[in-house]
Amino acid sequence: MRQVRKVAGALVGGVALVAAGCGSAASPSHSSPQVLVFYSAQGYDQAEATAFQKATGIKVELSDMSTGPLLAKVAAEKQNPQWDVIWFDGNGPMSSLAQSGQLLTGYSPANLSHYNALGRSLLPGSHAYFPTGVTAAGAIVYNTKLVSASQAPKTWSDLLKPEFKNAVGMNNPAVSGPTYPLIAGLFQQMGVSKGQQFFTNLHNNGLKIYDTNGVTLQALLDGSIKAAMFQDSAELGAQLAKDPVKVVYPPSGVTTLPSDIAINAKAPDMKAAKEFVNFVLSRTGQKTMQDIQAAGSDSLFQPVTNEVQPLVSRSGVKWHVVNPVWAGAHETTWTTWFENNVVR
Repeated sequence: MRQVRKVAGALVGGVALVAAGCGSAASPSHSSPQVLVFYSAQGYDQAEATAFQKATGIKVELSDMSTGPLLAKVAAEKQNPQWDVIWFDGNGPMSSLAQSGQLLTGYSPANLSHYNALGRSLLPGSHAYFPTGVTAAGAIVYNTKLVSASQAPKTWSDLLKPEFKNAVGMNNPAVSGPTYPLIAGLFQQMGVSKGQQFFTNLHNNGLKIYDTNGVTLQALLDGSIKAAMFQDSAELGAQLAKDPVKVVYPPSGVTTLPSDIAINAKAPDMKAAKEFVNFVLSRTGQKTMQDIQAAGSDSLFQPVTNEVQPLVSRSGVKWHVVNPVWAGAHETTWTTWFENNVVR
């Protein structure tokens, strides 16, 4: 199982906004009826759990962890699941869990009709999981002190220009959760062969690989690199914190990275699980996700419902939706290819 680190932080500066966050991963258990056992890798999960418990009186036992450990924990409990609800970024793993019969299907939350067009495009017909917000798996960001507006990259291919030799960075998909969706999205846009050639060319042009958003951002800020591509909420967080960076969305489009929530097909407390999903998709739940003091850059998502407005503008962005079944089926192969041909 890939080790994936979740990014969260507080609005006290660009790097702090994307500092890795984690919490207790101890196994909770149901001690009484109406206890929600909740596994999550989201920066806003504690705030959401607290708001839900206050609104409903239902006790919430939260295990907050990175996405990799979360998926490993779910896999280890497959024969005897302890969780009611899971919540993390990436519909590829959710699709795999649905295909293996581990997720409840056919459920329609009360607020389902409140999805906007983007949300509807990401909702599976089986209703096995529900998008709660979207970020871009990757956008371009550059250091405004090192790159003039006239030299700024506008397209993915601009990162191959001589002026960016040894000066572009990105995350390692074997470590960073959003990075494989970025790669799969570019493979789907360009075609696999051309996509692999693009990353090979980046490698030949001196691409630098870092572990996570925070590390890549720090390299950008300290001048180790001039430009980078990683999850746009982290980039926007740094821009919002007035770090010397600017985010660029290539006109060809950026890959959607939905935060998805799902109910266990064998949920020990099915009633509480359904109530929680309804709450998350409600106006109160969506506003709770936007608590930037609690969630840091995770709160800078693009809404998938009509309940809230975005905290930051992504005006004119073209969203590229990747087939999660297709991406999931190739993840091991393409992550291995990237490790052998780009990281090394």
